[in-house]
Amino acid sequence: MSRSQEPRTLAALAATAFAAALVPVLGAGTASATTAECNAATVQYRIVGADGNVVGADWTSQGGFLQWTTVPGTVQVRLAPGQTVADGCTYPVSLAEYTTEGPNWYTSGHQTMVDKATVYLTKDDVAGSDDKGRTWQKLSVKSPDCYGQIDLYGDDIAYDGKTGTGHGPLPYQPGNVNTPYHLIAAWNGGDKECTPGTPESPTPSETPPTTPATPSTPPAGSTPPAETPPPTTPAPSTTPPTTPDVPPMTTPPNTPEPKSSPSGPPLAETGSSAPVGAIAGGAAAVVAIGAGALYMGRRTRRS
Repeated sequence: MSRSQEPRTLAALAATAFAAALVPVLGAGTASATTAECNAATVQYRIVGADGNVVGADWTSQGGFLQWTTVPGTVQVRLAPGQTVADGCTYPVSLAEYTTEGPNWYTSGHQTMVDKATVYLTKDDVAGSDDKGRTWQKLSVKSPDCYGQIDLYGDDIAYDGKTGTGHGPLPYQPGNVNTPYHLIAAWNGGDKECTPGTPESPTPSETPPTTPATPSTPPAGSTPPAETPPPTTPAPSTTPPTTPDVPPMTTPPNTPEPKSSPSGPPLAETGSSAPVGAIAGGAAAVVAIGAGALYMGRRTRRS
């Protein structure tokens, strides 16, 4: 090898070392960009009694508004079989109990939340082909002793009429407020008012009405006018929509904010698993080889 070729050879070695140092960085960027995708999942439920036995139908995803024969105070939930749930995906399911003004949705009127419970389903709650002996997550609320409504829905918001994070509007049929959102199924029932109204006392009049001594008699051959019935307002033909498919939680994880470097702009985030040692070593090798190339070039020119 001639002396004139030595600097070029060393420069080529420096470029090779620099490229080798870039490989871990590019690989780390690709790996950190890959995340699991969480899609909607189908929920199944069943009602269980105080003795642990199933009440009514077994596992189902049937929605709609149902009239209870047995108050669904405890409901078991799971994710339907045959679906794939990725690691880290979580699905909140809640059961809420309300008192109402009537035994069905159309007469429910003003509702008041009494109790609420929430569980979080993951891939471990997906049903399989043989589930004998498996235990399932349960939701239990107070059993109403008057007109009430119980909602099973796919999020963890309390639809109690309060404001702020984690709260939502109360369901209200006259105002067409169809909450909870992501409703899976609902039950109505009861046989008495929760808070009986107190009849208002009539306001006494200053002068009592006078009663005619002899009732008036209509003329012969005349027909009294027929009474006109009060107008009726038809009830809506549908109840709020229901679906067994619920969305995953979308709350972002608590990630610390990147800290800026005191000597310049913030460094690009590469993740905790980035090969910092390999990058530093590669950079040191590039500097050392460059210094060597400069030294050898100067020595060649002197000789």
